[in-house]
Amino acid sequence: MKNKEYIQVMQKILQAMDEGVHVVDPDGNSVIYNRSMAQLEKMESQDVLKKPFAEVFKNIDESESTLMKAILHRKATLKKEQTYLNKDGKEITTVNTTIPMVVDGKLIAAIEIAKNITDIQKMSHTILELRKEIDCPEEAKEHRIKKYNFDNLYGKNERFSETIALAKKVAKSSASVLIYGETGTGKELIAQSIHFDSPRKHKPFLAQNCAALPANLLEGLLFGTTKGGFTGAVDRVGLFEQADGGTLLLDEINSMHYELQGKLLRVLQEDYIRTVGGTKDIPIDVRIIATINEPADELIETGKLRKDLYYRLNIVPINIPPLRERCDDILLLTNKFMEKHNEKYGKQMWMLSEQAKEKLLDYDYPGNVRELENIIMGAISMAEDNERVLMPEHLIINRRKSVARQGIYEIKEEGLDSYLERIEQEMIEHALVAEGGNISRAADRLKIKRQTLQHKIKKYKMNM
Repeated sequence: MKNKEYIQVMQKILQAMDEGVHVVDPDGNSVIYNRSMAQLEKMESQDVLKKPFAEVFKNIDESESTLMKAILHRKATLKKEQTYLNKDGKEITTVNTTIPMVVDGKLIAAIEIAKNITDIQKMSHTILELRKEIDCPEEAKEHRIKKYNFDNLYGKNERFSETIALAKKVAKSSASVLIYGETGTGKELIAQSIHFDSPRKHKPFLAQNCAALPANLLEGLLFGTTKGGFTGAVDRVGLFEQADGGTLLLDEINSMHYELQGKLLRVLQEDYIRTVGGTKDIPIDVRIIATINEPADELIETGKLRKDLYYRLNIVPINIPPLRERCDDILLLTNKFMEKHNEKYGKQMWMLSEQAKEKLLDYDYPGNVRELENIIMGAISMAEDNERVLMPEHLIINRRKSVARQGIYEIKEEGLDSYLERIEQEMIEHALVAEGGNISRAADRLKIKRQTLQHKIKKYKMNM
């Protein structure tokens, strides 16, 4: 391929990218400004290309510009969050990576790649504002959120009873707690119960799913942000400060970025935080309860969980048994869920038939207690007003079918493609039931992208 053709191909690739791309030459003149960057900054390419960066972007000080730092000081900037006003005066937030391009010791250009996270940033700010409103213990707003305590945890199984006894014991201290349990076993319920049975019960209880936000936004959400010219829009108090004196639940902590886990470790060791962009150390008194849904040794081995953080959190380990290992609690929980959803849906289903009991007991519940409740909720909600006995036909259970149990002749009869599609559809149905219809969590369980799962749901015409 000739050099000219190569450049044309690269230009087309850059124009097709969702991320914004801006390249300046050693003199600070813009030589590439793709369509995504133009849309992001509300600029026209012709107003930027072949013109000095400082002339076009007059509102940005050169000392704050990562592109200028790359040109003037050959300094790379990796995954830096930047908040600024575009041409229309709209505040936008991006995560930028800027790299000086040096060939044979000579600077030939600087390239900046920007990912727009404005909407995600707004969401994280909204979460912080809602936390202030909802979780303030001194205001009479406590009825707005459901609070769980040990009275809300039902079970007579020996292993489960031992788990609850340990949780009640640890509630009296301020030690960090690490809760391990499969999806749907009730990790947050136990975490709340520990808090509301502790001396901190009149202080805030805040919870954050570490898998819900990118690393840079999660850091700002936890530690807060300090306004700082080009790098920050506003001063915001983080969850650590909002939870001061109380408890902070970090759900799925293994989803937290490895580097951010290191910053969390320092907080646990030193009992102070520093806001993103700030220079002041802020003392805090927060009890940390963390949860994981995979065995800790596997997470450490695969690099998803820092070993030093694990030892710091694992002062009191609590392991919740899955529902398949506490089958003696299935009918007890079923009766509790029937009572709960009868009231919710205005129904009068008070009895279980023997066949329904058998059907409930003959299932391994990969989604655990959450899946059992979803099954009972579905049965109650779809029952007729005059029905009183829950029958097996009321129970919608998408059972997993083992490939090993399928005969080879059956596969031959329907063909490999149809067979594989059927298996795929069953796996999707199982994941959706296990996650209560939540597409994001079901996609996570299936190890596929959310968009891919949505496409397959549409393909198989599955009702959601």
